[in-house]
Amino acid sequence: MARGLVQCTCHTGYRLTDDGQTCQDVDECAEEGYCSQGCTNADGGFQCWCVQGYELRPDKRSCKALGPEPVLLFANRIDIRQVLPHRSEYTLLLNNLENAIALDFHHSRELVFWSDVTLDRIMKANLNGSNVEEVVSTGLESPGGLAIDWIHDKLYWTDSGTSRIEVANLDGTHRKVLLWQNMEKPRAIALHPIEGKIYWTDWGNTPRIEYSNMDGSNRRVIADTHLFWPNGLTIDYASHHIYWVDAKHHVIERADLDGRNRKAVISQGLPHPFAITVFEDSLYWTDWHTKSINSANKFTGKNQEVIRNKLHFPMDIHTLHPQRQPAGGRNRCGANNGGCSHLCLPSNKTYTCTCPTGLDKFLLFARRPDIRRISFDTEDMSDDVIPLADVRNAVALDWHDKDGYIYWTDVTTDSINRALWNGTNQEVSDSRTEHTTYLLICLFLVSGTDRIEVSNADGSMRTVLIWENLDRPRDIVVDPTGGFMYWTDWGANPKIERAGMDASNRIVIISSNLTWPNGLAIDYETKRLYWADAGMKTIEYGNFDGSDRQVLIGSQLPHPFGLTVHEDKLYWTDWLSKSIQSADKLTAYIESRSVGGLSLFVCVSIVHNPCAVNNGGCSHLCLLAPAPKASSCSCPTGINLQSDGKTCTPGMSRFLIFARRTDIRMVSLDIPYYADFFNSPYGCVSLPAGKVYWSDSTLKKISRSNINGTAHQDIVSTGLMTTDGLGVDAVGRKVYWTDTGTNRIEVANLDGSMRKVLIWQNLDSPRAIALYHEMGYMYWTDWGEHAKLERSAMDGTGRVVLINNNLGWPNGLAIDMAGSQLLWADAHTERIEVSDLNGQNRRTLVTPVQHPYGLTLLGSHIYWTDWQSRSILRADKNTGANSITVRASLPGLMDIQAVDRERPLGFNKCGRNNGGCTHLCLPRPNGTSCACPTGILLKGDGRSCDDSPETYLLFSNRVSVRRISLDTNDHTDVHVPVPELHNVISLDYDSVDGNLYYTDVTLDVIRRANLDGTGMETVISQGLKTTDGLAVDWVSRNMYWTDTGRNTIEVARLDGTSRKVLVNNSLDEPRAIAVFPSKGIFWVDAHLDRIESSDLNGKLRQVLVSPVSHPFALTQVSVLALFTLSSAVNLKADPSSWLRPPLTSSDSSAHRVIHLVASSFSSSYRIHST
Repeated sequence: MARGLVQCTCHTGYRLTDDGQTCQDVDECAEEGYCSQGCTNADGGFQCWCVQGYELRPDKRSCKALGPEPVLLFANRIDIRQVLPHRSEYTLLLNNLENAIALDFHHSRELVFWSDVTLDRIMKANLNGSNVEEVVSTGLESPGGLAIDWIHDKLYWTDSGTSRIEVANLDGTHRKVLLWQNMEKPRAIALHPIEGKIYWTDWGNTPRIEYSNMDGSNRRVIADTHLFWPNGLTIDYASHHIYWVDAKHHVIERADLDGRNRKAVISQGLPHPFAITVFEDSLYWTDWHTKSINSANKFTGKNQEVIRNKLHFPMDIHTLHPQRQPAGGRNRCGANNGGCSHLCLPSNKTYTCTCPTGLDKFLLFARRPDIRRISFDTEDMSDDVIPLADVRNAVALDWHDKDGYIYWTDVTTDSINRALWNGTNQEVSDSRTEHTTYLLICLFLVSGTDRIEVSNADGSMRTVLIWENLDRPRDIVVDPTGGFMYWTDWGANPKIERAGMDASNRIVIISSNLTWPNGLAIDYETKRLYWADAGMKTIEYGNFDGSDRQVLIGSQLPHPFGLTVHEDKLYWTDWLSKSIQSADKLTAYIESRSVGGLSLFVCVSIVHNPCAVNNGGCSHLCLLAPAPKASSCSCPTGINLQSDGKTCTPGMSRFLIFARRTDIRMVSLDIPYYADFFNSPYGCVSLPAGKVYWSDSTLKKISRSNINGTAHQDIVSTGLMTTDGLGVDAVGRKVYWTDTGTNRIEVANLDGSMRKVLIWQNLDSPRAIALYHEMGYMYWTDWGEHAKLERSAMDGTGRVVLINNNLGWPNGLAIDMAGSQLLWADAHTERIEVSDLNGQNRRTLVTPVQHPYGLTLLGSHIYWTDWQSRSILRADKNTGANSITVRASLPGLMDIQAVDRERPLGFNKCGRNNGGCTHLCLPRPNGTSCACPTGILLKGDGRSCDDSPETYLLFSNRVSVRRISLDTNDHTDVHVPVPELHNVISLDYDSVDGNLYYTDVTLDVIRRANLDGTGMETVISQGLKTTDGLAVDWVSRNMYWTDTGRNTIEVARLDGTSRKVLVNNSLDEPRAIAVFPSKGIFWVDAHLDRIESSDLNGKLRQVLVSPVSHPFALTQVSVLALFTLSSAVNLKADPSSWLRPPLTSSDSSAHRVIHLVASSFSSSYRIHST
């Protein structure tokens, strides 16, 4: 300072004014970020304060949320995870998801909600990952955002596919379209239930951020400039700010809740931000490009750091903490739901009662992937989706006003379905249609088969009414009062026809000036028939007999399709414009509504119904008919009406039963037309004694049911891979099958019990199997590298090759018992051939055939399925001549069997006292033989079996436990029926009490059970993370285990008591463990690459082998040490000797544990393998 000059200064909290002499108070509260939340200025100072639920930190400026540690909850497409913000540790909450995008939580109810844009569903689960449920499963196209109102218990979501914001209760009920106008691609959504506000982003052609009240009122745009892809959105409830990310502008911005004071917080280092959340003073966001979760200061954008990277595909993110859903708001609907009958939605200061979309008068329409209704009761005329499951391709639709059911056809599943108008009580009314294009309660068209059929409203008693001279039938309507039905046919000769509802009095009523006659509708008030013609682009009408034809709307409609009449309006759908349109039915004044697709509802009242009293005297179907007849009786497809004209025969006597990949059907041979019907799962089929048996190579099961589809039962559900052939010995009560995946032929009782492998050697790809139980022989085809036909006794002995030359892909196989012939179909040589039962006198019966698969015979004909022509064909059995197509247009055809119920079954060689056998009695050419289930030896008496194997291996493949007997030569694995297995990593067996002990790392438990599956109990359920190794000390009655998650080795009594940690230092992924009661415990450390040991108390610890490249398992028997490496399995007794190669099972995936049990051992060994 120069002499004579003075410089003034101020105390802390003041600043020097421009005069250089006066001090003025500093308003620290005006400086952004000076206080985290609240700030009160004082003379020469300030005071920061926090809102309810927070406390001031020691720095006196920032606020800390009260309660538990915050957790970041985020969607990762295939799973939902939780990560701690400052530790980067994460836990898996839900996995095996398809495409989880948006999520939110309800903290007080401990629920998490998420949307899946692949499944088009909104789901929920408990916050611990349990109890997964569907909330909204219909009418969604791209639900990219969702938000939970934790005060009023409502779910809000955006859908950029339907361009809507919708609301519903937390369970999905009372769903309402809230906002739909001026919406393009709504994406993120955030709620402020305390203020009664919704905020959302829209990244359509005019990107913007908007808000409205939570009842949809008072809608405002708060930002519509400098936006391109506004993605994530979050609200800072404490500081009253809204934050959003823009993926195109690579920026995170902030504004007041009304859009004012907008500011960029971060504008660099943001490749593709997607979702954002805020907590305390930090922002957290996901980024698609870096596949990471990041954080920064919410005021300055500084202190950026990566919380977690190398994620699969991070999507939505939220901070899971009570203060992110503050409890201070008032529940405006708290008292008696606000007095509202359905929805009570909060507004700014009050609430609004409103109704779910489409509750009373409505128009039904089918939109292929869903069925919707347009409400006539609300001004918005919004269409809402009826919550129906598994609607694939709905085309035809109708409504029955008396029972309240909606009926629809699905041309993808080839079924007729029904449900109540609110989506409940959904059921398949009939699932044996083939491209059903329209229906009206009982009558329906089947265009793929060119038939008109009828059934009861529940789908029962289906029968074919008209099957001749139908080209391309499209629509059908009925006039029950007159007893007539009408249908359009847009084939080569377009026409509209009429017949009685019993198919009588069929006539053509319109045949000129038609091109593509589509929809039909009856106006019962004016007694007019309306039709739409897509070729003529017109809608016309006329009298019921076709007279007085008039054009209502001419030559101006793009492609009219569906049609209905309601009161004074005519409604129709247009295929090209994807719209529903309407017009006055008299003046033709046209209105339009673009919602896409249509069908209709009609109300018909029948004054006199002759079928109402005693079903018209009919035993089955009573059909209306024109006067004077009034009604007639009919029978379900496949059976005939008896001479009295009232009663149907008891059932079919001769029929074909065939499998497609998706169902099982039958074709009656008792009636003059071929019509397939009946439905069941799929695969190879056989039908003895009123039961149908089939194999399913996708589900890997063999099942059976009654012939009517009831009493379904899985009889074999383990150890199957590709069961291509199936044969049933109805006399001996056995089922035989081939498996090309395991290369085995097996047998079991008809209920699946006493399963036995008959043949397992020198099989390449066994396919078809045929049984001749009277002679005691079974025959099979093998289309492996060296194709052949073979034969053996039905107990697997006496095996011979019958034919092994000039074969390609021998598929179907059948035995002509009357002619003593063997017939087979070869898809490669394109022939059906025949020989005698010894393979001699071979000749070609039918050629060419395109790709035959299944083959059967009945009477004087053979029948076969053909993959390429998708048809069932027939030819003469002896000459191959007179080939005809029985049924066509049947994709996925597989096996076929012919049934003649009048043919006697024959003599059962094992019929008396099961042939004297305790278990299996199997026919042979010279008598019978007794056999035992797989792995069990037959005793010296040749009749009885041991109770269990003497020596066997136990192993796990995560979801099941298997056993391989070493007593027999087949070395086949058998399922051990232990229940509720999720991810079994290690196991051990205690031969003293006969218990199996195992760890399940999905449930984080140690359990035990008997080998028959009984007595399952959890012995350790707390304090486990990843229990990779388990060993039982059968002498001291203790069990030892390793935990790679906690890096510990522990011990407890076999009942889980007296638990103790033995080793918890210098461990890094301890995995397998073995115990030798007189020596100690041995374990491998996968990360430290060594094998160690200690005494039974964890003392005297020493390294035995190091280094070992990634050891995962070991065991110890006497001087034999075994351990596995990550790249190979090593079984070493000493450096110069090797054990025999490992045994294999039918399921080679994910084998985890092998345990040898031998009666001669006082100990046991295990092999753990990844």
